[in-house]
Amino acid sequence: MWYESVIFDNDGVLLTLTDMDAHYVGARRAFEELGVLSPSTAHVEAMSIGVTVPELTDICTQYDIDPERFFQARDEALTTVQRALIRAGEKQPYGDVSMLDRLDCPLGVVSSNQRDTVAFAFEHFDIGHYFDTVWAREPTVESLRRKKPRPYYIERAMADLGVSDALFVGDNESDIEAAHRAGIDSAFIRRPHRTDTRLDVTPDHDVSGLEDVVRIAGRHSGSD
Repeated sequence: MWYESVIFDNDGVLLTLTDMDAHYVGARRAFEELGVLSPSTAHVEAMSIGVTVPELTDICTQYDIDPERFFQARDEALTTVQRALIRAGEKQPYGDVSMLDRLDCPLGVVSSNQRDTVAFAFEHFDIGHYFDTVWAREPTVESLRRKKPRPYYIERAMADLGVSDALFVGDNESDIEAAHRAGIDSAFIRRPHRTDTRLDVTPDHDVSGLEDVVRIAGRHSGSD
């Protein structure tokens, strides 16, 4: 099968995952910046990853803080923490990222991580040149309404690439759902943290690494 383009999730696909402790540190720093010095552990955890607008609104109401201000502080703090992990080599590209050299079609990235985090990582590791478009979340509450499993950012990436067909590669059910809502095929990549994951959604492809993606995409250097 041939695809016009391939679009990738970032964390858990191109780069290793961010340690959960780092997410907790970022969320706690955001509370502290807005004057909440002793937030409950449950609230720190809720604001660390997988944040939803209802959760954000409810928790900010309890502490009488503005959701937009808090979320911007949260994203900025998480970017700072992740930059430190990247510099220390604790968050880095998977060993097969060089396989992207073999793909001879437009490539994109759609990430639910912070825009500034992704931009820093791609510059630090010098992998941004692989991609014709990169979409990640802005530090706004609106970005939560647009993130996967909604297809918004995938559709923006496809518009940038000028394609109507693509393969989206991700490591979460939300990636598979977002791809299908955008009307394109999906590939679930089984990095070490997903080896035994059982899905409630059905991807079009189940792959173990980027070499499989190159084979499935069909558009690779040296192909007829």
